[in-house]
Amino acid sequence: MVQLPSQLPDTVHLSVSKTTYQLIAPLPWVTPLLYKQFNASVLVDKPTRASLGGVQEMATSKEKRDKHFPLFAHDNLFRRLSENPREYCQYVTNGQVVADLGCGPGYFTLALAECVGPEGKVYAVDSDEKAIRALEEKANKSGYHNVEAHASSASDLSFIQDGSVDFILAHGLLCSVAPQHHESVVNEIKRILKPKRLAYLSVARGFYSYVDQAEWEKILEGFRVERRGGDGSFELSDRWALVSKNPR
Repeated sequence: MVQLPSQLPDTVHLSVSKTTYQLIAPLPWVTPLLYKQFNASVLVDKPTRASLGGVQEMATSKEKRDKHFPLFAHDNLFRRLSENPREYCQYVTNGQVVADLGCGPGYFTLALAECVGPEGKVYAVDSDEKAIRALEEKANKSGYHNVEAHASSASDLSFIQDGSVDFILAHGLLCSVAPQHHESVVNEIKRILKPKRLAYLSVARGFYSYVDQAEWEKILEGFRVERRGGDGSFELSDRWALVSKNPR
């Protein structure tokens, strides 16, 4: 068990065995404990020093930054037992254009690429360059030529035309994007989404999430909510909503 002092320093070192970390990191209720925010953001992608046991040092800064998680936490046995990579294929058909925002190394991306077929297209966007490189490698190896990957913040999707996307997947995006960029991200989602098409938004709960209940409600006010879930007081799952653009 990790013992934390009552007065926390600016930099916190968590040391557990690599094997233990690989087993528990994929579990959604455990991983955030390793990336806990105190009064600032947790930088997983740019640690100042690696701590013992293969776990990166968690550094903090005054300006919050996007949260990036280790690649193995995105795709593993635990996740595949609880979350089907093809779950969001129900919202797309052959030939459509999809944007997977906060795609990571492509847990959902390749399934979506298969569902839209060679005539369709999937924009895969993540601010973690390592994740994008991993996705590109998997897509090339598997022969998916309809995936266009971008190492970019979802707050700037200038490479996607206005009203050109049939379905947007923003699974756990906003709760990991730095708060100062939330408004820009939401505006970009509205800009690229076609009228009467759907976007799936979800945010994690808890102290590690950049989106609280109040902000979640404010975000949804800017859309037409088709369906939503995860709103119960004792829910452990993410808050989610299937939305479309508000008619003007």
